[in-house]
Amino acid sequence: MAGGERPSYDELAALVVSQAETIRVLRAEVERLSARVGELERQLKTTSRNSSKPPSQDVYVKPAPRSLRRKTGRGQGKQPGAPGASLTLVDNPGTVVDHVPSACAGCGTGLSCRPDVGVVRRQVHDLPEIVPVVTEHRLYQRRCRCGVLTTAPAPAEATAAACYGPNVTALAAYLLTYQHLPISRAAELLAEVTGMAVSTGWVSSVLGRLAPGLAPFVEAVQAAIVAAPLAHFDETGVRVLGKNRWLHSASTLWLTVYFLHDKRGREAIDAFGILNGFAGIAVHDGYHSYRTYDLTHALCNAHHQRELQAAAETHPDQAWPTGLSDVLDELNAAAHTARDLDLSEIPDDVLTPMTGRYDTHVRTGLDLHPRNQRGHPKGGRPTQSQARRLLERLEKYRGDTLRFAFDLTVPFTNNQAERDIRMTKTQLKITGGWRTHHGATTWLTVRSYISTIRKHGLNTLTALRDAITGNPWLPTRPATT
Repeated sequence: MAGGERPSYDELAALVVSQAETIRVLRAEVERLSARVGELERQLKTTSRNSSKPPSQDVYVKPAPRSLRRKTGRGQGKQPGAPGASLTLVDNPGTVVDHVPSACAGCGTGLSCRPDVGVVRRQVHDLPEIVPVVTEHRLYQRRCRCGVLTTAPAPAEATAAACYGPNVTALAAYLLTYQHLPISRAAELLAEVTGMAVSTGWVSSVLGRLAPGLAPFVEAVQAAIVAAPLAHFDETGVRVLGKNRWLHSASTLWLTVYFLHDKRGREAIDAFGILNGFAGIAVHDGYHSYRTYDLTHALCNAHHQRELQAAAETHPDQAWPTGLSDVLDELNAAAHTARDLDLSEIPDDVLTPMTGRYDTHVRTGLDLHPRNQRGHPKGGRPTQSQARRLLERLEKYRGDTLRFAFDLTVPFTNNQAERDIRMTKTQLKITGGWRTHHGATTWLTVRSYISTIRKHGLNTLTALRDAITGNPWLPTRPATT
């Protein structure tokens, strides 16, 4: 346009179109940046109490303790009727020491000639002084008329001219895999307790010699879990050889087995060899690779409760997160009540209203968090908010989320798998990781043996000693949940 000339209609129209396009682009950018800021704020608020993050990753301000458990009306401490543990008097003590009063506590008169009128029994339960017992096995040799020299076979524990016995070896394995002692401290404890100067080299070799004999146990447990009507599955990252690896677990109330692999997904799960032939209900945290198996699935609602708590903190003005959390808790309580009453299912008049509230809260949340249809300016699929992704999952996998309410054999959470895998993380915190793949697999093999032994209420040291002497315990209990 020249000096004082007014713009033409076409020029004004073009300017309006240009500005409208600029406004549209800027508005989209503002929405994108607002969503990004909201996501970053959500991440800053994410802790181990409202997500699946471990407590070790909580940073900045430690949140005040806030349990997801609801009040039950029960008092603190031991509950009435719960079994306890205490010392009791035994009928046949190993040693009896008599204590006779010499003089009257009142007047001081001697009592040596007075008859006994009663006795108060007090028993002290203690360990005898631990002294190593050396057993010599003499393997006689005899020569046949044919000239062949035959030596008597040695028992399984006599592996060398001088060696540590199965009880000491079992204790060393127990300290390393269940009490999580470092090798040097385990050697020190063994030396102090047994009086034998064990070396760190010997302690470090214990698991490597024990694990191969547990191969029949591992095969039996895997087969039992494959045949079980319900099993729990989980996976977690571990450090082996200074690199990230994946530890997979499969378990029931009675069985535990671990598997180490470089990968997390389908390749590793196939190599584990359990889900390939499993036909029961698979309880897990929703990891997508489990979905690739044509099975009946049940999702962990402890994960959902943490996510709902995070949603309630992020959107305090919205009622659906708390509403969904309450419904899940009420359904869980109803499932417990039905089991206590020996019912096969939750009555319809209780179940139907609760599941209806579940659906209502999910629909309300979806209406408040519509799908983002705009793709990223640099390309790619639209990114959905955390709340939207959670709600879509609760809607799409409604049956798997609420399976515990429709099938009373299904638990509310995947806590069984998380309990079985939790102590491996304790081992990592102590050691920083395994230095060899062989060391990791042997530790996990022995740990799965101990975990299963304890689930059956057996003595751990006895079972370890049996495995060391070539007779490992094998599961015989019918596979149950």
